[in-house]
Order: sequence, then structure tokens, then C-alpha cells
Amino acid sequence: MKAQTDGQERTEARNATRRRPVQRRSLERYERLLDACADLLDELGAGALTTKEVAQRAQVPIGTLYQFFSGKESLLAALAERNLDRYLDRLARRLDAEAPQGVGGFVDLAVEEFVAMKRAVPGFGHVDFGLVERLPEGVSDDLHLLDDDLDNNAAVALRLKTLAGGLLDTPGFPVALRVAMECADAVLKLAFRCDPDGDPALIAEAKRLLRCYLADHLPA
Repeated sequence: MKAQTDGQERTEARNATRRRPVQRRSLERYERLLDACADLLDELGAGALTTKEVAQRAQVPIGTLYQFFSGKESLLAALAERNLDRYLDRLARRLDAEAPQGVGGFVDLAVEEFVAMKRAVPGFGHVDFGLVERLPEGVSDDLHLLDDDLDNNAAVALRLKTLAGGLLDTPGFPVALRVAMECADAVLKLAFRCDPDGDPALIAEAKRLLRCYLADHLPA
């Protein structure tokens, strides 16, 4: 019974992040709230973040925040979704411009764009496509910020597979890409724990690990 209740609460939180406004003024406030959330994450960390402070930073009434978000969890989920959308857009533009060869080229650009956002995008160091830190108060489940059923890495892997077109459609790749996402997540987190700008040696090793592992799943 508890699992069912938790699932319902998670679905309600996720649904709140999906009600994106369409009117220009409301959309501008929605984006201001996400920008304020990102800035405060860098200043306070996820553990100290409150909806009240986000609303004050965005200069909107707290009631306006709750028109778009059911609470802190849905606010962080919306930020994670926006981060993923922007990451995929940036990666798609680089793929179009550079036309990399094979899975190795795709991996290099995917890692480079993630690292670039980690270094420059406000709040990305705390919430990239999921929470980087331990669960703060008011967040019950950071593993499903992007999707009700898939955990965050699985959801990202699915979107990357779609972006890559037929490149990752070979037999065995769904599982391989899923494993690759877990490996990349762990090594890149380590890289940014060791160096605020990302340890270059560990970033290079993340690329090499992904290239070698995924190459083993290519047809001969």
C-alpha cells in the first residue's frame, strides 16, 4: 500500500512539472523561477533550497510558484528536464556541425557537451539530469525526476538513443547504453569532485571507457 501511495505522490509531482504555461507572461515567470532555482542551488546547495526563497529571487508571489509546481521536488524535476532538453539541443547542433564518425565520435561530443554545461550552466553542478547531491528535505525520490517509470539515467539513455538515430540500434545496445550511462555518471561525478572544473585526466578516461566498452557491442 505504501509503494502505491509513494507512486501516486511521485506521479502528482511529475504532473505538476508538465503543466508548462503557454501564455507569454506566464512562461516568462516559469522560466524566471527555474533560473532563480538554479542560481540558488549554486549559492545554497539543494539541501537548503526552499520554494519561498526561489519565489523571492524570481520576484513572483509564492502562490504563482505553486501554480506551476507542487513543491520543491517538482521544481527540481522541471529544472532537470530543462537541463536535459538544452543538453540534447546543444549536442544535436554539434552533431550536425561536426558529423562525427561512428560511436566513438558520438561519445566524445556527448561527454564534451556535458562537461561544458557542468562548467558554465548555473545550478548544473547540483542538478544536471537528476540530483548530484544526497536527497534534500522535501524530495522523496531523485531517481525519477525525468520519468515516472524510468530512473534518470535510463531516461537520458533513451533520449540519446533517439538522438543518435540508427547509430545505437544494433542488437544489445539498449543494455550496453544503459550500462555506459551508469559508468559515465560515476566517473564524471568523480571528475568534478576532484576538481571544480572537472579533472581533465578523469574526463579523458570517461571518454576512453565509453569508447572501448561500446565498441565491443558493435557488429564485426
